[in-house]
Amino acid sequence: MDSSILIIVLSLSVLISYAFDLFSSRFNTPSVLLLLLLGMITRQATDYFSVQVPYVDTILPTLGTLGLILIVLENGLDLELHTEKLSLLRRTLLASLSSIVGATLLIAGTLYLLLNDSFYHCLIAALPFSIISSAVAIPGVANLSSMKREFVVYESAFAGIVGVMAFNFLLLSQYSIWSAVWIFTRDTLTMALVSLVCCFLLLYLIGRINHRIKFLPIISVLFLVYAIAELNHLSSLLLILIFGLFLNNTELFVRGRLSLVLKNDLFEKELDQLKNLTAEGGFVVRTFFFLILGYSTVPRALIDTDALIVSGLFIALIIAWRWLTLQVTFQGRSNPLLWIAPRGLITILLYLNIPQDMRLLGFRDGIPILVVVLSSLVMVGGVRRGGQEM
Repeated sequence: MDSSILIIVLSLSVLISYAFDLFSSRFNTPSVLLLLLLGMITRQATDYFSVQVPYVDTILPTLGTLGLILIVLENGLDLELHTEKLSLLRRTLLASLSSIVGATLLIAGTLYLLLNDSFYHCLIAALPFSIISSAVAIPGVANLSSMKREFVVYESAFAGIVGVMAFNFLLLSQYSIWSAVWIFTRDTLTMALVSLVCCFLLLYLIGRINHRIKFLPIISVLFLVYAIAELNHLSSLLLILIFGLFLNNTELFVRGRLSLVLKNDLFEKELDQLKNLTAEGGFVVRTFFFLILGYSTVPRALIDTDALIVSGLFIALIIAWRWLTLQVTFQGRSNPLLWIAPRGLITILLYLNIPQDMRLLGFRDGIPILVVVLSSLVMVGGVRRGGQEM
C-alpha cells in the first residue's frame, strides 16, 4: 500500500473515531459500537476491491495489551485514596469482587450445563465476561449524579485489575490449587515491591528531567517493565495500577524531606500533562483495536442462532447478579446503575489469551463480540430511561 494512502487511512480513522466520541457523548451511544460497525464495513469494502490487510491476528492482541495498560494507568491516575473516600473504596472494591466471582460462577455453570466440558475450562471461558469495561462505562454515566458517576469510575477501575489478576490465577490453577496460591502470592508481592521501587525512581525522573520530551520515555519504561514481568508470568498490571495510584496520591506516600527530593513546584501541572497524554494515547489505541476487531469479525458469526441465545443468556445473568450486588454495595436507588455493566476491550483480550488447549469445544466465536454489543445496548437503553434521575 502506498505510504500516502496509509497516512490518509490512519488519519481518517482517528478523526472518525473522534467524531464518534463526540456523537457518543451527545447521544449516550458507546463509540465502541460505531467503531465495530465501521470495521465491518471496511472489511466488506476491502473484500470488494480485493485488498488484504496483513498481520491482523498479530496486531489485534498487541493493540489490546497496549490498550489494557493505558486503561489501567488512566484508571489509577483517576483514583483518589483520601480518608473521606474510604467508604466508597470499600463498597466499590466489594462490588467489583462480588461481580467478578458471582458472574463468573453463574456463566461457568451455564456453560458446563450447555457444553458438558470440564468446569475448570468453563471458569476460564466465563471470567472474561464478568469484567465491566471502564472505557465504555465511564463515558456512559457522564450525565448521571456525581455519586453514581464516582461509583462506576471506582468500580470499573477495580474490576479491570482484579479481573486480569483472577484470570492469571486461574491459568496457574491447572496444575495444583495450592501451588497456584503460592506462586500467585509470591509473584504479587514481588511485583508490588518492584512497583514501589519503580514508582520512586520514576517520580524522581519526573522531577529532574528538563527535556521537553519527558513522559513518553517514562511510559516506555512502564511498557518495558510490564513486558519483562509478563514474560516471567508476574502480575505485571499491578505495576501500572500502583504507579497511577502513587502519582495521583503522592501526599500519602511522599512526605517531609522526601517530598523536597522527589517533587518539584510544577508537579501538579506535569501530572495533568501525563493524564492528558495517557487519555489521548488510550483513545488512539482503543480506536484501532475496535476497528481491527470489527474488521476481523465474520458477520455470519454474529447472526448464529446459538451465539445469540447464549449471549442473551449471559447478559441476563450479568444483570441479575448485578442487581443483587448493588443491593449490598450501593447506597440509594440502583437505577440506572443496574444496566451499566458493559463489556469491552478487557473481555475480548482475555478471551483471545485463553490457551488453545483450554478453549471450550462448541463455544461460538461470535459470543464475545455479541456480549460487548448487547451489554452496550442495554447500557444505552438503561441510561436513557433512567438518566433523568440526577
